Amino acid sequence: MTTPRSLLRFTNVFVQPSSLSKLRGTYPAPRFQYSPHRAISTTFRNMAQEYKLKGLNSLDLKPGEKREVEVEGIEEGKVLLCNVGGKISALGSKCTHYGAPLAKGVLTGDGRITCPWHGACFNASNGDIENAPAIDSLPSFALSEKNGSVYITGEQASIKGSRRKPNIKIKGGVNGAEKVVIVGGGSGALGTLEALRENGFTGSITLIGSEGYPPIDRTKLSKALIDDASKIALRDDAWFKEGDIATVNDEVTDVDFGSKKVSTKGGSSYPYTKLVLATGGSPKSLPLPGFKELGNIFLLRTVPHVKAILGAIGDKNKKIVIIGSSFIGMEVANAVSKDNDVTVVGMEKAPLERVMGEEVGKIFQKSLEKNGVKFKMNAGVEKASPSKSDSSKVGSIELKDGTSLPADLVILGTGVGPATVFLKDNKAVELQKDGSLKTDEHFAVSGLKDVFAIGDIATYPYHGPGGDGALTRIEHWNVAQNAGRSAAANIIDPSAAPKPFIPIFWSALGSQLRYCGNTINGWDDLVLKGQPEEAKFVAYYTKGETVVAVASMQIDPVMTQASELMRRGKMPSKSELQKEDATFILGISVPAEVKI
Repeated sequence: MTTPRSLLRFTNVFVQPSSLSKLRGTYPAPRFQYSPHRAISTTFRNMAQEYKLKGLNSLDLKPGEKREVEVEGIEEGKVLLCNVGGKISALGSKCTHYGAPLAKGVLTGDGRITCPWHGACFNASNGDIENAPAIDSLPSFALSEKNGSVYITGEQASIKGSRRKPNIKIKGGVNGAEKVVIVGGGSGALGTLEALRENGFTGSITLIGSEGYPPIDRTKLSKALIDDASKIALRDDAWFKEGDIATVNDEVTDVDFGSKKVSTKGGSSYPYTKLVLATGGSPKSLPLPGFKELGNIFLLRTVPHVKAILGAIGDKNKKIVIIGSSFIGMEVANAVSKDNDVTVVGMEKAPLERVMGEEVGKIFQKSLEKNGVKFKMNAGVEKASPSKSDSSKVGSIELKDGTSLPADLVILGTGVGPATVFLKDNKAVELQKDGSLKTDEHFAVSGLKDVFAIGDIATYPYHGPGGDGALTRIEHWNVAQNAGRSAAANIIDPSAAPKPFIPIFWSALGSQLRYCGNTINGWDDLVLKGQPEEAKFVAYYTKGETVVAVASMQIDPVMTQASELMRRGKMPSKSELQKEDATFILGISVPAEVKI
């Protein structure tokens, strides 16, 4: 291990005993031992130091090139070097979302580095967030060359941790007359308030959520059945206090858009100058006999739902029927398949057929069948019947073809609807047929002043390939977060141009699915490449010659590359893709010019 020379200058620093105990309780055991005061070396971790980059004699990266380099003196320490337009930067090497190696991501001509897994995007010059689903930026480090070597200057913790939390503190505290109220406690709500504070908003922010815990990574409920909110919390209570963000655990029951006030079930009223509605989706039950009356039939949307499901599963070896073969149903089936007897019931010919087509849907089905999951497709549900041993609980699911599926518990993955019931009788609002709110490109609600709607409740003009501005509602986790950032940008500067984005989705379906674009507005053909029989493929969904969506498994970073090419209108045509292999688009350079 090479020790930074500048450390030797600080060996006589004195640390108070009280500070020493605080540091010991906060940080891992120090690695450098140059003083009897153990906390000294820990302090060094949080001081900017000069570190040599291993095996690098000069900054010889070509424009458009990126390279991961080890940092001497820091165990597992690495940085990512990027050359954008002749200017080289040094950033954290791992995506702050789930830790993907950014060296395998996509560096664009306009200076974006995009994660190869889930599309999180960062500014390649300074590490700032460009797109969800990351909520932390990348750290950036100063570069220097001397004596035939290259050095970076930075803190050890930042180099190793590869993340930088946004600066949300307000000097002097909240000031000004602006009052933003955000209704909802999910991804979109967090994206909104983070973007507000990051970009200098100094007014008050009140977050009203009804789930009883801070915003969580909701994707891990269905993918991993995690029932501890603290383990999947995106931010803790201290973080909200640091940003002077008031959090309220209550349910909003009404909005007076004329007087600009939000009312809650608890009897409180909150005035606003700007209102962001981010209430998400409400899971749908089945209006069929037995589903309302019998126990052990579960929805899945919140941590308490997961706790209830895991409680019913107990020591496993249970007969589980999952109704619905879309994303939630398939993810839950994958999560509970070990040591349980699992059957998925779907109305389509293949899982996810409506979104991804029968041919691709059958790939997912085969992947889960290898894990022991059984399927009843083209099936209609008749009713839920009680258990013979306990008439208060479900014992079987009866299908319309006469099949009876024994069930110790039933999980419903039958979709969600916009959570806008509290606005149903509000005369100032015009809800769409599906219960959503119509917005513009900034996610400002049509017909209402100073009101925004984001996430599952927003129907907005989609300008991605094949969209042409068609009003579209997309139930994607990262779409909600990006929409929140767009709303925040408009609140701060109403004259700023909207910043459209390509929707990105991912799912655990035996292997990891990556997906970008949008098939909701229609597609008429599929170009499938790779080895579908091994669940290793790229699927291009086309409308005429235009690619409107791309799905991939086990071929990264094809999806990420496709999303960046879509932004620029540079995706190859259907005819071109039919002639090439699965990784063809990885050879296409991503220019700086952006179309949407």
